[in-house]
Amino acid sequence: MEENSFLRLENVSKSFYGTTVLSGVSFSVRAGEIVGLVGENGAGKTTLMHILFGMPDIISSGGYEGALYLNGEKVFFKSPFDALDAGIALVHQEFSLIPGFNAAENISLNREASTQNIGSFIFGKRLETLQHEQIIQKAVHAIAKLNVSIDPRIIVSEMPVGHKQFTEIAREISREQVKLLVLDEPTAVLTESEAEILLSAIKKLASEGIAIIFISHRLHEIVALADRIVVLRDGNIIKDIENRSVSVQDIATWMVGRTVGESKRRSTAREFGDDLLKVEHLWVDMPGETVRNVSFSVRKGEIFGIGGLAGQGKLGIPNGIMGLCAAGGLVLLDGQPIPLENPSASLNTGMAFVSEDRRGVGLLLDESLYWNIAFGAMQVHGAYLKAYCGGLFKLRDEKAMRAVAQEYINNLAIKCTGPHQTAKELSGGNQQKICLARAFALQPRLLLVSEPTRGIDVGAKKIVLDTLAAYNHKAGTTIIMISSELEELRSMCDRIAIVTEGAIAGILEPASSPAEFGLLMAGSPPAGTSSAACT
Repeated sequence: MEENSFLRLENVSKSFYGTTVLSGVSFSVRAGEIVGLVGENGAGKTTLMHILFGMPDIISSGGYEGALYLNGEKVFFKSPFDALDAGIALVHQEFSLIPGFNAAENISLNREASTQNIGSFIFGKRLETLQHEQIIQKAVHAIAKLNVSIDPRIIVSEMPVGHKQFTEIAREISREQVKLLVLDEPTAVLTESEAEILLSAIKKLASEGIAIIFISHRLHEIVALADRIVVLRDGNIIKDIENRSVSVQDIATWMVGRTVGESKRRSTAREFGDDLLKVEHLWVDMPGETVRNVSFSVRKGEIFGIGGLAGQGKLGIPNGIMGLCAAGGLVLLDGQPIPLENPSASLNTGMAFVSEDRRGVGLLLDESLYWNIAFGAMQVHGAYLKAYCGGLFKLRDEKAMRAVAQEYINNLAIKCTGPHQTAKELSGGNQQKICLARAFALQPRLLLVSEPTRGIDVGAKKIVLDTLAAYNHKAGTTIIMISSELEELRSMCDRIAIVTEGAIAGILEPASSPAEFGLLMAGSPPAGTSSAACT
């Protein structure tokens, strides 16, 4: 263990609910060093960061074993405020912004520039007058460090998802005493171009002497950015190695304990039925993802991809079709019109949706896994219910619910203690698998999946994509897949629509060149691409 390190962890261990999450973890971070921390979902990365930041879930569950040292001095943080005071800042995997506040207000939250007045002199600091221009200037300065253009006055709820992530990071680097910045999956919601901007900004922060712990499932970013790579597997440090001649394949193998191959492109020689879904002139009013005029059709048995840059509208399409946002236009399923702005109607016609917002829309966090998985099918189809007194009343069939949950836990390799565990206790990637399981349990004719592998490690990603392909092949489920990762769409889909400025710029075959996709994303259709391709 290095003596000149800013942060040292020695033999840190932690158990939750009888399950060991971390076991004897030791590593260090020097000032100005970028340490890439990687591991499968459930490997213990987020728990380790919660320990470092004094999060309530660690304290309320009995703390941890081992020790943390800052500049050689042993520390124990009882709350995040203790960690902040010590110069540690954490950007969480899930957003923690206040939607009704603007960017500047979020960046300066609880640290606002203010002046005394008569009321504050008598009743205390909370009644001081805010210095709005100073708050704006502070936000402008922090955002400028990230080399992005964000209006400090824009309301968070109206931002595209990428700008929300940059605002989160700007808030943390605006603190005066930041010495260690922990980034938990900061690029998961960013496009490739936005991620490149952020990686460049992180290198600049490190050059100013700030220590960085960078957690990411995008292994090429780890290779490009980190000075040193720490690999966690099942709560243990497997590798702690300088980033010299380390490949993505090396890291993937260390993470999962086996060789992980790349996804193979699906065969394009596939036959499909008639159109199952037709969308005509769809508009959707979704903050940050407005859809203006979208028309396309999807054939029975097809996997249809939708891609595009952040904030261009691709996420608005499934949310509009499924009735989660204000929308208009015409949506037909098997020739029958689907009422918009009515989620129940969409589900009742045989559609299912896996949202990109797994915590806000996808999960019942305080409920058991079997309840999360079976609830949708119970509500929509009356499944997992037992009739009594000649059908006079029905009660839940808990045994059947647990059985179906266990089936999906096995099929999707969900890391948990069993069907009774609550959803909030799982890692982010395993929570995503629960969302998929609930959708599969509905046995839909049409499945819309938005960002299915966001925040999922390389091993779990293959399981998820293989499972989607299997449901499409074996059950004949038609799938619409929305993703920010173009290569993921090209490996899975039969056709891919690119959304630009709220409309479909064109639809391409997956074998089309990256340059053709790039032109569509830039709003310049490749030669030979006609508007007819968009219907």
